[in-house]
Amino acid sequence: MTKTRVIAALIMAPVAILAILMLPTQWLAAAAAAVFLIGLWEWLKLADVEDTLARTILLVLNLVLMVLIVWADAGSLVLYQIAALVGIGWWLLALLWLRFFNFGASPSSPARALKLLAGTLAIVPAWASLVLIHASGESGHLWLLTALAVVWAADSGAYFAGRTFGRTKLAPRISPNKTWEGLGGGMVAGLIVALGFGWLAGIDSGHLIGLVITAVVTVFASVLGDLYESLIKRHAGAKDSGHIIPGHGGVLDRIDGVLAALPVFALGKEIFGF
Repeated sequence: MTKTRVIAALIMAPVAILAILMLPTQWLAAAAAAVFLIGLWEWLKLADVEDTLARTILLVLNLVLMVLIVWADAGSLVLYQIAALVGIGWWLLALLWLRFFNFGASPSSPARALKLLAGTLAIVPAWASLVLIHASGESGHLWLLTALAVVWAADSGAYFAGRTFGRTKLAPRISPNKTWEGLGGGMVAGLIVALGFGWLAGIDSGHLIGLVITAVVTVFASVLGDLYESLIKRHAGAKDSGHIIPGHGGVLDRIDGVLAALPVFALGKEIFGF
């Protein structure tokens, strides 16, 4: 399985990087929408929407929302900024949700409807944030690559640090393998990558502190996204969100951290002006 994971990653990573660097924003937005909506399809199944027609209708409604943002914004990026803020608001609520493991666990619970809304609040703002970052000037594509690289590095750093030094469980009921030591390793890896890719994107010394702060919060957000997906998988009794990616599970399993991280990075970039 490890060999399969590595091969799949070696295929996916160059494709994603080339798309970010080569595609104009509008085409990248379309490609990202397709990927994120596949993740939403898996999310809806985890939220106990078993009926294919019902899931299709919900998926189309989210696609329509994305199209409306593109159409109504008309290139001003204001609606994308608003969507990013909505996403951050949702993830703050999700942080609270993690403290109440059984909330929404039962398929008959009224909170089940909140899981459906949560899918939209996670997917659409993340997509809007991706577009916002990529469209932010001549180096926008490099900043988007930086945001994603921070998440990827933090995930890998946490994995290796957790396996080597992990002792203290981070959230044992939700994700037993995560440790505080792993989080520390992920933070170090994320910061190193943020500085390296930030240099490639052309950051100046006056904005380094802003980038560091943004990277730190982005790493925490990526862990939050990962934990929340683990929560709904626990509720659904599922190990993975799907089986579309060999060795990796579903698309949602690969983008869960990204969903929470992108709005944070987009907001940090707006606030600190790098």
